[in-house]
Amino acid sequence: MSCVKARVLFTVLASVGLAILYGLKVNLSVAIVAMVNHTALADAHQGENDDALADVGFTCATPDNQNSTHVAQDGPFVWNELTQGYVLAGYFWGYIFTQYPGGRAAETLSAKWVLWTSVFVNAVFTLLTPLAAKYHYGLVITVRVIEGLGAGVSLPALHVLLSKWAPPKEKNRISSFVYAGMTLGTVISLPFSGVLASTVSWESVFYIQGALSLVWCLSWPFLVFDSPLNHPFISHEEKGMLVRELKLDKNENEESQSLSFPWRSVLTSVPFWAILVAHVCNNWGWYMLLVELPTYMKQVLRFEINENAFLSALPYLVSWIFSFILSTVMDKLKQKELLSVVQIRKISTGIASVLPAICLLGVAFAGCSRIAAVTLMVLAVMFISGMYIGFLTNHVDIAPNFSGTLIALTNTCATIPGFIVPAFVGALTHGNQSVWRWQLIFAITAGIYVMEFIFYTIFASGDVQTWNQPKPGKSAQEAARLTIDTKI
Repeated sequence: MSCVKARVLFTVLASVGLAILYGLKVNLSVAIVAMVNHTALADAHQGENDDALADVGFTCATPDNQNSTHVAQDGPFVWNELTQGYVLAGYFWGYIFTQYPGGRAAETLSAKWVLWTSVFVNAVFTLLTPLAAKYHYGLVITVRVIEGLGAGVSLPALHVLLSKWAPPKEKNRISSFVYAGMTLGTVISLPFSGVLASTVSWESVFYIQGALSLVWCLSWPFLVFDSPLNHPFISHEEKGMLVRELKLDKNENEESQSLSFPWRSVLTSVPFWAILVAHVCNNWGWYMLLVELPTYMKQVLRFEINENAFLSALPYLVSWIFSFILSTVMDKLKQKELLSVVQIRKISTGIASVLPAICLLGVAFAGCSRIAAVTLMVLAVMFISGMYIGFLTNHVDIAPNFSGTLIALTNTCATIPGFIVPAFVGALTHGNQSVWRWQLIFAITAGIYVMEFIFYTIFASGDVQTWNQPKPGKSAQEAARLTIDTKI
């Protein structure tokens, strides 16, 4: 194993782990298209919204190249738009509650095992989803809540691991590669789910993806470790470099346990609030596209499930590639001292907010132009990947000792859009999948992106904050006092 650098192995497996979590998060967004009986829903909506049915452009016309006699693929469940919104939102109801516990557990216990537990829980409950759906949609919501509870600890754990495995000169590239797993999982899961749902069954989406995810759970414990200091087969050269560059200490875990979290300093820290606001605003747009894009492609632009799944994945494939290009360019600019850390964070966050806002406004006015709408959505998702080396890495810059807890706090708040967005879209489009309703949705999202850019650009910082080294907690103070007494 010495021929493979330990930090490279960590980076690849961490990215794959995150890809699994995001793949299992979004597979329901595609599967639900095949699970729902759209014909029965359409019949139920007849006469329900006469004013809506009179709207110009209620839905886009079916393209000429599609068979006019084609029968829509229907599933067994008559779940209306509101019910679908609740089912899709269930994941985020669980996700929001384990952020802080996950961050503290990763910092004081083992980030490696926290992340393993996250993936394992999601794999197991993904396998249980078809059984739950056949009993009641309430059970599907319950299963998704549990998956969310498991996934909520993943980002805090990864932040802690990155603080031990990503040296300063490689931080942008390693962080970008790891977090690009979010995109990679979406790229693979969306088309794969579409193929399985249309050629095998909607149940196979959950059985096959859940089973494959367990393979990662078998490899992670033996190949990745919490720190270079306790890695059994890392080379002496690499270990020495990481210890020197990251200033790692043999007693780092004991020290991190004794540091009390500086709540007052954090909650009054302007740079922290800059990250939090950016995270919340960006996640609104991210979840809008991640969760609702397949529905928009199906219900408004009239794509069939196969092409819907592939086209829904296309933006994330482009985004995955773009994130590597952007991180490499930013690392080179930093090495040449042309950009500082905070400039990289602000520029990258600007790319992830202003440019998607422009693209979504374009989608709002593209109407039923399928080529224009798809092109603009591809560009929007591509630019969002700037967040990986923007605000999403900023926690490690301002407080590496508490990076896990900091991202737990911002991601807790940033999860709120995850369960608001599906309900929000479901309420606006209930019985009325019209172009103009979606134009309103995209326009609101663009406005939120602009707010993110303004706030973060004004208040963000790239400097380590003074509260990163707070006074030790009572236990450490007592230990120090005992040591002094002994010496006397």
